[in-house]
Amino acid sequence: MNSALSVPATASLDDPFYYLTNFRFVLAWVNDRHHDLLGEPERAFLSAFRALPHASQALLARMVMRKGEHFRTGKLVYVEIGDTGQALAPLVKAGLVERDPMLTAAELGHHLLLSELKQALAFDIRAAGLGASPAKKVLLEHLVPTLSAVKPLSEWWPDAPDTLVRLSVMETCDRLRLMFFGNLRQDWAEFVLTELGRQRFEPVALSFEARAFARRDEVTTYLYLHRLRERLSDGEPPAALFNEVPKVSGNRWLDARRSRLLVSMGREAERSGDEALSLTLYQAATGSDARIRQLRLLERRGEDRRALELARAALEGGPRESERQALERLIPRLERRLGGPPVKRGQGAAVAVKTLTLLGPRPVERAVAEHLSRPNAPVYYVENSLITGLFGLLLWPALFKPLPGAFFHPFHSAPADLYREDFVEARREEIDACLARLDDGRHVQGIRDVFADKHGTASAFIHWPALDETLLETALTCIPGKHLRALFERLLEDLKHNRAGFPDLIQFFPEADGGPGYRMIEVKGPGDRLQDNQRRWLAHFQRHAIPVEVCHVRWQATP
Repeated sequence: MNSALSVPATASLDDPFYYLTNFRFVLAWVNDRHHDLLGEPERAFLSAFRALPHASQALLARMVMRKGEHFRTGKLVYVEIGDTGQALAPLVKAGLVERDPMLTAAELGHHLLLSELKQALAFDIRAAGLGASPAKKVLLEHLVPTLSAVKPLSEWWPDAPDTLVRLSVMETCDRLRLMFFGNLRQDWAEFVLTELGRQRFEPVALSFEARAFARRDEVTTYLYLHRLRERLSDGEPPAALFNEVPKVSGNRWLDARRSRLLVSMGREAERSGDEALSLTLYQAATGSDARIRQLRLLERRGEDRRALELARAALEGGPRESERQALERLIPRLERRLGGPPVKRGQGAAVAVKTLTLLGPRPVERAVAEHLSRPNAPVYYVENSLITGLFGLLLWPALFKPLPGAFFHPFHSAPADLYREDFVEARREEIDACLARLDDGRHVQGIRDVFADKHGTASAFIHWPALDETLLETALTCIPGKHLRALFERLLEDLKHNRAGFPDLIQFFPEADGGPGYRMIEVKGPGDRLQDNQRRWLAHFQRHAIPVEVCHVRWQATP
């Protein structure tokens, strides 16, 4: 079916069961669009959920939308649901919730207050000689290693005033949420924030074929990679996780996620001193970050020849600008270490540099902005928000073009393929049409129209609070279209890395004798220095005669 699927209205917050309406909406959406990706656990859950009484459905939705899997029944009190025990019974009977689940001592400590732990573990506390009022952290540090029993709360603490229950379908619900959003960053709050008017999303025609995953195993792999990252964050050593990292075949998006996990594991292995494992992890990953980290580690280990061979091969492969910068810095250093002649780096055109001595210390960017600003030459602290904001406004039609695989639910602030290699090529015609407006001045009214029409609509490139109408109009007056084209074209070369690194400040000269003008100002406080992405942007500004200077700040010595 190729026709666009209209998005049903989500719940109103005036409805006390708004969250249940939204939960049902997601389940129906996933069942309609991903039915072929559902396995027996998901189908069984959907069937069991439909058979539940209304109050039980509401309680389950409340639990799914909260953090964790374990809940004290005393904290599951909702006016619109009524009697918690009555709503809970069908959930337990259907196997969706487990009553009085088994707990380790550590899990018990997580769910009980200190005063409750003192009652539940009174005997153990006295036996350990911990005194009458140990802190919770101290109590658990002493007792958890000695308490190996795994038993329900009713046995740990027979006099507990309520019951503990465990949501046994959270993993299934996470899978369904992942299929809806295409990621696990977004959750049920998207619905609520939209209803409150705090978020608005661009309406994009969504076909039945538009979805994040094509095969069930892709969903499974995503979830598995996510769990491994959680385990790494929880302190499990990379050596224990490495053999569990799944292979990825034929899906560049998942392979990129896998590689980011391997790089994180490699960094952790480096920090712990296991350089051999770190190298193995970097080698198993793909992407420029993994390659550069591998080369730097080889250099640190004294494996210069191997590092040089790999670095030259990477440079010949036509890397992106950020990787090329790192390679061109690394290769001469390796060549010198291997006995080659000194290699002089090419010197680009010099960027204007000034030094200011100001009263401080205080936020350095604000200090420079206040010092330089004049009524007829205002200075704005914009950093990465202005140019990317103008980019997002001008290219709005291209960014939100409803291409296959780009949008698959109503809550996108950017297309899902934003950072993929074929992003620009897939929208070449629309992007070229947008950029062409910069050549004859049509961009000014075009940007104004989008700003007025889309203000507040979520966009990955626009931070609305930082882009008011005065700043917008001043920028459109003072920044030539050819400069914006040069900036936007570089952004499009590598959206992920080039959207950062812009100068901190911009000063406008709307009444200059030669016509409106501007200058960008990168501010560096004492001891601060230019980052690589800033250096790349400065070089680009120089190539295109875009006015920029670097301002170093010294704090005035107090008497």
